[in-house]
Amino acid sequence: MARSQITYVCGRCGSVSLKWQGQCAGCGEWNTLEPSARVDVAGSRPARGAGSVLRLADVKAGVAGRWPTGLGELDRVLGGGLVAGSVVLVGGPPGIGKSTLLLQVAGTGTGERATLYASGEESAEQVALRAQRLGLPADRITMLATTDVDEVIEAARSMPCTCLVVDSIQTMSSGGVPSAPGSPNQLRECAARLVQLAKSSGMAVVLVGHVTKEGVIAGPRLLEHMVDVVLYFEDEAGSRYRLLRSVKNRFGAANELGIFAMGETGLREVRNPSAIFLSRPVADTPGSVVTVLHQGTRPLLVEVQALTDRGGDGPSRRLAIGVDPNRLAMLLAVLHRHAGQAVHEEDVFVNVVGGVRVAETAADLALLLAVVSSRLSKAILPQTVVFGEVGLGGEIRPVAYGEERLREAAKLGFGHAIVPQANVPRRPITGIEVVGVSGVAEALRCDPRLGNA
Repeated sequence: MARSQITYVCGRCGSVSLKWQGQCAGCGEWNTLEPSARVDVAGSRPARGAGSVLRLADVKAGVAGRWPTGLGELDRVLGGGLVAGSVVLVGGPPGIGKSTLLLQVAGTGTGERATLYASGEESAEQVALRAQRLGLPADRITMLATTDVDEVIEAARSMPCTCLVVDSIQTMSSGGVPSAPGSPNQLRECAARLVQLAKSSGMAVVLVGHVTKEGVIAGPRLLEHMVDVVLYFEDEAGSRYRLLRSVKNRFGAANELGIFAMGETGLREVRNPSAIFLSRPVADTPGSVVTVLHQGTRPLLVEVQALTDRGGDGPSRRLAIGVDPNRLAMLLAVLHRHAGQAVHEEDVFVNVVGGVRVAETAADLALLLAVVSSRLSKAILPQTVVFGEVGLGGEIRPVAYGEERLREAAKLGFGHAIVPQANVPRRPITGIEVVGVSGVAEALRCDPRLGNA
């Protein structure tokens, strides 16, 4: 007979304790330990297949099988499509479009590539109404409304299907775990069973995850380590555009970005995202500079805006949206020291248009030129793109994928570029004039409107 021992698991860090205590010994949080039943007798556990030790030389490594989801932007973020036997975790705030996106994926499955949509949050009638509103073919969608993970696994094995969508993992529960759905114990157990299903059957499993107020997926961080791909949905308040970013991807590039527009018929792909982020006014505006980011495998043109204003009697303010505030403070110090532009008595506000977050240093030079442009109330030359990393010595350092960035700018009609000297291409690029600079002061002199700074 199986003998069970009660253990206590921390809901914050996942640490296990043999007895209950008020404070977790792992993370120091109070009242986070929850009971969990653990079977001690090895013979009472379910039998597992015997593994075999192999040399890598004896393993035939082939190309992982992929199939398209029907949405090109989603395929880009995944690295080319869904991989057989993979587990994908999609997180995002409520109402951003996670369920809509995956229901659209389920609606594209036909014949050999059938998809089972398991919903623990909505009834079959609610899902049917949403599919009707989105204009999806109801005869192509197979769904199951349940919160029992064992029923989901049994249904997926009996169909059979090549893709399983679970919406959401926080609503699933297993009868063998004595805790409520969404608790760390249930999340670990349900996720482990679904991962085992994917690896043993070759089925692609997509999990929907809720996020906390901090913007991270709810539950133990172990959940993100167990899956193969982690995707996050992001949006800007009041915007119809949705950004899908890959945070982890074992089968493709991390930090890849896919862009969708939310409409009456669901999420629509945005094939030319640079045109969205470059919705600039006809007249040139001081403090506005276009830079070229590299998101995953493609360049993306975005507009960086800066506004300087004479502050009051109090300390000057620094506000950065889409840019690291600490890096902004460092760049302003470099601008003062090596270009003679003192802004320590002025308020400085920086914004990246479209809600894009700049995570690379290629936007440093564009940010400084935008600050100087706003301070002098002079717009830079029209149809100019700027990129380059700024060092503490005032030097302009090269960035990766420089030629790809320039070609993307030329394709969108930009005819002038200020870039690091090391990023000047050996062969001229048709349609764009490239000027290489080595320092911040030299970059200011390249623009005749800012040359007298």
